[in-house]
Amino acid sequence: MLWDRKADVQKSGDQLRDITPVKTKTDDEGFTHYIFDKNIFDNPWYDIPKDDLELFKDFLEGGSRSYPSDGNIPVDIIADETRKVLNKIQALANDPDSKYCIQAQKAFKNGKNDIIRGTLKLYMEKYTTRDWRRKRFTDDIDFWCFDFELLDAVLSDCGFNRNKKTGEWEKRVSWHNPKTDEIRHEVLYAANNVNQILDFGAGSYLEGSSLKEIFQKKIKRGHDVDLSDMINVAMVRNHKNPEEDREWVEAWNAFEQAANTRNKRTISNFISLCRYSLAVADHLENVGKAIEKYHNMIFNSSKYPKEKIKEICRISIHWQRYYEKHGAEETRKMIHEFLIDQVSKRDQYAENLRNFVHKLLKLVNSKLKHQKIVFEIV
Repeated sequence: MLWDRKADVQKSGDQLRDITPVKTKTDDEGFTHYIFDKNIFDNPWYDIPKDDLELFKDFLEGGSRSYPSDGNIPVDIIADETRKVLNKIQALANDPDSKYCIQAQKAFKNGKNDIIRGTLKLYMEKYTTRDWRRKRFTDDIDFWCFDFELLDAVLSDCGFNRNKKTGEWEKRVSWHNPKTDEIRHEVLYAANNVNQILDFGAGSYLEGSSLKEIFQKKIKRGHDVDLSDMINVAMVRNHKNPEEDREWVEAWNAFEQAANTRNKRTISNFISLCRYSLAVADHLENVGKAIEKYHNMIFNSSKYPKEKIKEICRISIHWQRYYEKHGAEETRKMIHEFLIDQVSKRDQYAENLRNFVHKLLKLVNSKLKHQKIVFEIV
């Protein structure tokens, strides 16, 4: 078998994802076509409604989330803690009297965000949509810093404590959940991924903190959250004109290199990535149609009275500030302009994902041509 028919969804070894073709056929040239259907993420926090009105309401009120997460702390909360660490290192780099001045300058030689990996790197560099950045959850910050003494000192100074048993840096964080009006408390972990240079399972290793290198890890692991993150990066890229996006061109090398290995697990992850991408594209298109159909409802004061407008604004600190400054009626207009903009954005995101899948399938199939095998998604 060229691919794993059971793959990991949440953790290594769970084999919860079924990757079985819905149809197999052989064409006149002797090529075997394995045909798969689209597949949406199984999200325990959200069921996508079939009704257009409910889809619109969910989008407007910030409830929809067509992708999974792997933690308990909102990424925007963790981003604030990350900025504290980066700002502290920057202060040390600007202080010639600090014993860490030279180390801090070296740590930032390629830019402040170069010492962050994974989810937080995607967030800080805004590689993804605002919706993803607002709704993605995780539990840790992955750093990429070769000066252990510097990072340890800064983490300690920023309120992290090293767990003597596990060796991990931990910090208890609290935040207000605007939807439930409750105060949440969780433990945030900080890790230096340089420790994993030669130890990332199955003989693979981490190479750095660029988008390409983040993708390399996510392609190999292939859990739902990894595939989801790649989809959310891919959806904002114009795949018809990749030369406009130098970093995406470099990141695409991760897919090419992975495809060259013809590894069963990697091929399985590619198939899943394509299936999920097309399902998400359909969802985005449906959301766009629902917004286009109901966007004027925001002006209906019986359905969206002043208090409901105020409640909707809880999903964004920027909207909250706008409401406080301009009041409910002006906020309605602002939200309406946002909705109109989102109609075209949803369509563009859907098109980007479909172009991404076309390119990825073409890449994978080119590697299997000599075996007369073709993968298709319907």
